[in-house]
Amino acid sequence: MARNHLEIASVIKRYGAEFRMQCSPNNYQLTILNALQQCRTAELGGHKDKCDSCGEEQYSYNSCGNRHCPKCQIARQMLWAEDRMRDSLGVKHFHIVFTVPDELNPICMADSLFFYESLFACAKETLCAFGYSHYGVETGAISVLHTWGQNLNLHPHLHCIVPAVGITPRGQLKEIGSQGKYLYPVRQLSVTFRGKLLEALKRNLKKKNRLPEFQSVIDHCYAKPWVVYTEPSLGNARQVVNYLAKYTHRVAISNSRIKNMDSNGVTFSYKDYADNANQKLMTLTGVEFLRRFAMHILPRGFVKIRYFGILTSAYREQVKSLKTKPDIFQLTETRQQRLVRLTGFDPCKCPKCKTGTLHPVELLPRVRSPDNVFYPRTMNLNQ
Repeated sequence: MARNHLEIASVIKRYGAEFRMQCSPNNYQLTILNALQQCRTAELGGHKDKCDSCGEEQYSYNSCGNRHCPKCQIARQMLWAEDRMRDSLGVKHFHIVFTVPDELNPICMADSLFFYESLFACAKETLCAFGYSHYGVETGAISVLHTWGQNLNLHPHLHCIVPAVGITPRGQLKEIGSQGKYLYPVRQLSVTFRGKLLEALKRNLKKKNRLPEFQSVIDHCYAKPWVVYTEPSLGNARQVVNYLAKYTHRVAISNSRIKNMDSNGVTFSYKDYADNANQKLMTLTGVEFLRRFAMHILPRGFVKIRYFGILTSAYREQVKSLKTKPDIFQLTETRQQRLVRLTGFDPCKCPKCKTGTLHPVELLPRVRSPDNVFYPRTMNLNQ
């Protein structure tokens, strides 16, 4: 099968100006999208390399490094996973997912920063309260925010990895969970989390004089059951970190899922969880595709991976005996050496002769594009 060369950048370049005209995204969203479409192109500059064996010349362009870019996340994910492996607790862990009803999406869009902060805070308060009420311990978790579903619609939810151990008020370690199969009653978790989050949203809406606008939504969400999904405990620390790493550095859609782009729009693959997670294809107009993608651009400076409780540095000494100590890590390695070991790919190795090493011989400056995807010359900028 031929390699798919379609990327998020391809969609932005083709439909970016039309998206700006129809959807009026804010300047921060435009800045992010512009960075993604410039990633690994001459616009960001780069360098020319030459092989010291066969003389082959290669051109490499700089990455944008943006956390919303699918091309820039693989290396970060691998390094993050290895760092967490070194810090992991040598116990079983539980996977808990906090979801919210789709009816709250308009409130989320009205103030996404407050909504996501509240999501983290309420999940943390719920898990801490249940740790004390059920086991009499201070527990902890690694929490990762996701904002999307497979079809790119807004679907905020938190993935939490909770270690099967806690610290008593006397500072002693205590195992929690029933034989690794049961941690907390899911219905009680759901009710508690629902109450905490809706109360926080009500206070914020009242403060901004918008509660009457969303009161019916709040009442409806109070009346319906919420879903907090929990799995039996995972395996050892290595398995836990590898599992969690799949979630930490994901973006709304990977380039591999984009199957086609033409005058009809953008076709991408998705899993239909309502139909046994079968793979299906969906086609959206280019503007609608970018509108959905832009919904998942996080607020500036927002932290999407958070630690609390016994996984913070404040408890480092108390849980020191549970730390996993793998012997494969070489702390003297450079970042590049670590990536070569983790990926098995050495970008400095000559792709032609396979024996020589590429050395930079010339820096390539940034190229200022004569045109901008979002503000082409043919467009009236005063509109």
